[in-house]
Amino acid sequence: MHAENAPPDRFRLGYDSGVKSLSLFVLMTPALLAQTATTETPAFTLPYSPSLDVSSMDRSVDPCTDFYRFSCGAWIKKNPIPPDQARWNVYAKLTEDNLRFLWGILEQASKPNSARSAVETQTGDYYFACMDEATVEKAGAAPLKPAMDEIAAIKSLADLPAFLARQHLRGASMLFDFGSNQDYADSSRVIAFANAGGLGLPDRDYYVKTDQKSQETRQKYVEHVQRMFELLGEPAEQAKMHAQTVMDIETALAKASLTRVEQRDPHKLFHKMKASEFEALTPAFGWREYFKAAEVPDTPAVNVTEPAFYKELQVLLKSRPLADWQTYLRWHMAHSKAPYLSSAFVNANFEFYSKHLRGLEQLPPRWKRCVRMVDGQLGEALGQVFVAKTFSADTKARTQLMTKQVEDAMESEIRQLPWMGEATKQKALEKLHAVVNKIGYPDKWRDYSSIKIARDDYFGNVERADVFESRRELNKIGKPVDRTEWQMTPPTVNAYYDPQMNDINFPAGVLQPPLYDPKLDDAPNYGDTGATIGHELTHGFDDEGRQFDAHGNLKNWWTKADSQAFDKAAKCVSDEYAGFTIIDNIKINSKLTLGEDLADLGGTWLAYLAWKEATKGRSLQTADDLTPDQRFFVGMAQWACGDERPESKRLNAITNPHSPEEFRVNGVVENLPEFQKAFSCKAGQPMVRATQCKVW
Repeated sequence: MHAENAPPDRFRLGYDSGVKSLSLFVLMTPALLAQTATTETPAFTLPYSPSLDVSSMDRSVDPCTDFYRFSCGAWIKKNPIPPDQARWNVYAKLTEDNLRFLWGILEQASKPNSARSAVETQTGDYYFACMDEATVEKAGAAPLKPAMDEIAAIKSLADLPAFLARQHLRGASMLFDFGSNQDYADSSRVIAFANAGGLGLPDRDYYVKTDQKSQETRQKYVEHVQRMFELLGEPAEQAKMHAQTVMDIETALAKASLTRVEQRDPHKLFHKMKASEFEALTPAFGWREYFKAAEVPDTPAVNVTEPAFYKELQVLLKSRPLADWQTYLRWHMAHSKAPYLSSAFVNANFEFYSKHLRGLEQLPPRWKRCVRMVDGQLGEALGQVFVAKTFSADTKARTQLMTKQVEDAMESEIRQLPWMGEATKQKALEKLHAVVNKIGYPDKWRDYSSIKIARDDYFGNVERADVFESRRELNKIGKPVDRTEWQMTPPTVNAYYDPQMNDINFPAGVLQPPLYDPKLDDAPNYGDTGATIGHELTHGFDDEGRQFDAHGNLKNWWTKADSQAFDKAAKCVSDEYAGFTIIDNIKINSKLTLGEDLADLGGTWLAYLAWKEATKGRSLQTADDLTPDQRFFVGMAQWACGDERPESKRLNAITNPHSPEEFRVNGVVENLPEFQKAFSCKAGQPMVRATQCKVW
């Protein structure tokens, strides 16, 4: 999907649906709250922006030189990055519009009255508790005391598994991650998954890279960990020593973890073994005690995504003294819970994770984070109200039709592919025809009624909601997969493809202006939403998705010759993007971004074909001094209008599987003769690639 302000647009290989970005979920200090509260108000209607906005263009730029600036130059000038954002673009702005609208819904729902529905009561009370800053501030670090007492009471490694199980259920991330997912070999079943984890920095590369910026970040990180220990009451010298202990343990875990590029190979993440075999990887850790304390269902098989990580964990458990592990656990408790504690923790958290790593100038206002928290933890309850107020049956029907048309274009392309043999084509068509399209919202809403929500206990609400979600995931183990589930909430401005489900998912939040605009002609709508549909569909056939069959099983359905032909075509795209510079001397890691780059290129081409077929026989008119084809391409480009802070660019160069927005536009149109014809571009101009790439 185009956006990067919501859960990651990746299929669920190590799907990251539960991670809470610390730059988003920090609470306001009273001073900053005062700065924003007087100028911001909730919205009760959504603002309108057209899906093609000529005032966002910069026509002084030659479209054949820089199509992104031609389409977006004025938008970027008119929309500077807000101080509480690391990046700002059309998707982020729509996300904020949705948040402000949800804010209005929650403000009303938070006022007790007999007319509130059960959903309004639950979401409104959660929001009220989050907004009650005085109570949160008064509690200080006290909510951490029970867990810290448990850590102090650990007498040996034998006590560690039960403690970790309890804290994992409550949302604390430490040492490793354990949950459930579809079996790669049998997508109809859910099995246990043991994943690598345990790091405080965003990626393992931060611990091992030797460039000056990475060394600076490591030093800042150690200083941040020291500061958090001091907030827990430790003297400065002791806190400094403990911070280095944390760094040493995490560095060892990081070195044993796969890189993000390695994680793009599903075969490197699939190591299904018997529970006894898993236990043998880390005999120093009592997995049976962990399973019992977490109430994990019977686990005859576990997929251990990174066995080398668990082997290193065994070495560390045997070589590190118990006191070191207690130090590590104290840090990760404070780290995981800092966003829900008093302003001292929040400010320290912001300084490193938001300001240093992403370049934010100030904390987002409290209402924004509270709305995000409700959406994140009670999203399908809040989503019911959002859908009822924003998503029409007509929009659903029209986008369902557009999806079918894009899929028809994909079928036509597969049948005509010159590099693919007939046997593989039949398998590709089988997979295409099996794709399930989910539009708007789930058919069945999730029931959160068992979660106790208290108006005076924000920290407790967060933990109880985390326990609900953790148990919901663990209880899937050993059961048939529920193919009706969604991994995003209805207000989310994003979309995704899941190769094990073999479905594409478009929440209601992404199907509204300026991304989908029923008031405008088809050209920009197919350029924007049509290309997004094509993007998600192409993910089923990108370098990762193509390794799963029609049923979502990790299974090779390609002939050797066709597989080699795909790799050759994909290499053209990879080589192209490897030449783009993000910032300074940092190039795109095109091995990391390949799937998204393929989806951008393939999705735009499929949308163009679908638009041409849908408007065949019609007399299309020039408007806004743009021909119909030009309107398609400008519509395709304007979803990406935006800018990003330098710090965020550096972080995303390491962690983000998407290329920067300008290359997601220019890198695509460079390969499309139809674009070059629409704007009369000539050979040798920047938007005309000498060797044009085409996969799907």
